[in-house]
Amino acid sequence: MRGDARFIVDQDEPLGLEQNEAFPPDGGPDLGCVGFEFTSRGDRVPGSLWLPATGEPPFPVVLLQHGANGSREAPYMAAAAVPWVRAGAAVASIDFPLHGRRGSAKLREPMLAGLGIAGQATLANREIVREFVRQSVVDLQRTVDALGHFPELDAQRLAFAGFSLGAIVGATFCAVDPRPRGAALALAGGGFGGSDVDPAVRIGNIAPRPLLFVNMSEDRVVPPEAAKTLIAAAGKPKSSHWFDGDHLDLPGAALKLMWQFLREQLTLPAP
Repeated sequence: MRGDARFIVDQDEPLGLEQNEAFPPDGGPDLGCVGFEFTSRGDRVPGSLWLPATGEPPFPVVLLQHGANGSREAPYMAAAAVPWVRAGAAVASIDFPLHGRRGSAKLREPMLAGLGIAGQATLANREIVREFVRQSVVDLQRTVDALGHFPELDAQRLAFAGFSLGAIVGATFCAVDPRPRGAALALAGGGFGGSDVDPAVRIGNIAPRPLLFVNMSEDRVVPPEAAKTLIAAAGKPKSSHWFDGDHLDLPGAALKLMWQFLREQLTLPAP
């Protein structure tokens, strides 16, 4: 086993990795696409892997995660990933618990309610959040294990990127797993989910690996105060960039900024 006590990964659990048919993302019909599935704490976790159409493998990897009520197939995921794949990186993503092919509306709604700023959610909802974060962080660690089995990938050159919930959970994942070289966290904040799973508690452990924060100045989902809490808790090196607008207004300039950061972590040449 390895990891933080709450996020221990049982290395004796068979990975059960399988590949399956998948289709390229919208806007990227030329890209390679592989579906995969593996076992994590008894759950079957579905994922997608998008591969450059040109260049010599093995390719470095961005592990990209979706926001609340989204999935690996959400349109904004393709909007971000397609240019990154065309620039030379593979992009992998999974469906979080209660999302996508793992969806459960009955449990997802109380889980999202439990993600309110500390003190604004019921104890029962907090318990659902704790289990959601625990499962998600273990799932992401198992995803990196799975990616190491793809000959098309250089899983030693891996960086993380996430949007909203994906960035909030991703901060904890990167804090307990040393393999991501850096992380681009968009629309993330601290104070979510209670002290034992609040990303601000562990994000300092990511240092000295670099962090990029991208946030919106009028965000009503992840308020600026929550974003500043997480940024302040992070170690160095880190950089923070703010854009005008609400949570759903993340501009293309922010995605380009994220790619510039990720490209550097993956040691890909500038265009």
